[in-house]
Amino acid sequence: MKRLAKILLLLAFFLLVGGLLATQLQEVQWEGVLHQLRSYPDDLLLGVGVLSGTSYLVYSLYDLIGRHQLRHGLPRLRVMAIAFVSYAFNLNLGALVGGFAFRYRLYARAGLKAAQTTQVLGLSLVTNWLGYLVLAGGVFASGSIRLPDTWMESNGFLPYIGGGLLLIAVTYLLLCALSGRRSWSLGGHELRLPSSRIATTQLALSLTNWLLMAAMLFYLMEQRVPFGLVLGVLMLSSIAGVITHIPAGLGVMEAVFLALLGSVIDKGELLAALLAYRAIYYLLPLVIAMGAYLLLEMRANNSQAGADRAIEGA
Repeated sequence: MKRLAKILLLLAFFLLVGGLLATQLQEVQWEGVLHQLRSYPDDLLLGVGVLSGTSYLVYSLYDLIGRHQLRHGLPRLRVMAIAFVSYAFNLNLGALVGGFAFRYRLYARAGLKAAQTTQVLGLSLVTNWLGYLVLAGGVFASGSIRLPDTWMESNGFLPYIGGGLLLIAVTYLLLCALSGRRSWSLGGHELRLPSSRIATTQLALSLTNWLLMAAMLFYLMEQRVPFGLVLGVLMLSSIAGVITHIPAGLGVMEAVFLALLGSVIDKGELLAALLAYRAIYYLLPLVIAMGAYLLLEMRANNSQAGADRAIEGA
């Protein structure tokens, strides 16, 4: 019964997003979209590219927290490369393929056990969403985001959600700082609570990454929309993408941004900014990640071949 209810709720969400997107796209002047894409100056695209690269660099540091916590000893650059590849595939193909499958594959090839990879992955997930909880909680609690009337009758619930998100983040930080119990067993895996210093590092990295993503959109919209509003809409579109499980959030991000900012900025310009964002932050890094993945596999194969030769020589 619960499974059926979940499926029906997800189907209703799909229909809502699809209806919103179809309605908004009917009002888009596509000639204006193409014109806006062609009009972006090279220095703007280069600057956004730098922000994108910085975001990926920050994310690649997430797995170093797991390396520090587990003391597994893999080279730092290799750990960062695995995190980068996983993140690029995660954004484009979804969490199960990118965030999970690629990490388990690459860490196993590097010599880590599945239980160790699970802990690294868990710390990375906590790091990523900790900053989200703080930023989204602050934006929602402030009441600066108003949902369209077609979504629901009242926006009064959003500040309470924001307060709840902030409470979760504060609870985690306090546990890391004050809890006397530092480990739990869950499903046969030991979960260790990070120190307060590590938790603060998690928060700082995550906040930086989410703010970099918002900054890319802010500049692609040529600063015509207040940064706080761009950030708030990004927070909403991100959680909507997670709920729908659509790879890369295709259509979901566009629907949310068009619905919430379509009256603030020309829809053609807004859609052009979103398309440019996808190209710079999703597709270009994916191409680089494919090459990096092949290099990691080749290195693992060479290491295995060397180990086999050493065994045969002995």
